[in-house]
Amino acid sequence: MSMNSAVDRNIFIADKDLAFRNALAHGFESEGYRVTSFSDGKALLAAARQKSPSCIVLDADISNPPGLDVLGELGHRIVAPIIVTAGRADVETAVSAMKKGARDFMMKPCEADSVVSRARAALSAKRSENGDGTTSFAVPGGDRLTPREREVLERIALGASNKEAGRQLGISPRTVEVHRARIMEKLGARNTADLVRIVYSPA
Repeated sequence: MSMNSAVDRNIFIADKDLAFRNALAHGFESEGYRVTSFSDGKALLAAARQKSPSCIVLDADISNPPGLDVLGELGHRIVAPIIVTAGRADVETAVSAMKKGARDFMMKPCEADSVVSRARAALSAKRSENGDGTTSFAVPGGDRLTPREREVLERIALGASNKEAGRQLGISPRTVEVHRARIMEKLGARNTADLVRIVYSPA
């Protein structure tokens, strides 16, 4: 197996759909993960206060409290990557999830195996990061970027496509696209070419 550390084996799943929740649990357990499942946000939050999981798969559409509210409380408090799934495919939901600390965003319907694969990639990418989650990449105005945005920007500046950057970072191309839009807004770039010029301009 690709992960042999026990700390990387605890997965929290919060999803309102019992069938999908069970399918996810089965997928993770078949690869040797230990899974704890929840049907609402309150139970997940309570468990996260007692034990830190290695990864969380969170349905944006859960209630009590809503999934994005749960993400807002957990996203910047725990180090575990959080993968958000949602039935709504709108950009607003994806951007909100990213701002609140989601590592990746997947639109439903999606296959349980795909979610497991994304979680595996996210855990692998997390282990390859520096201790503070940042890279050594420097860019004028980079202090306005989050650690994840800096990672995405580094890949863009090196010429990676959304798909390539996503594969390297263990996130989806759509998630890279959301980060790219936020980076351009923060740095005042009009397009990708302008963004690259900003990156390589003198500080």
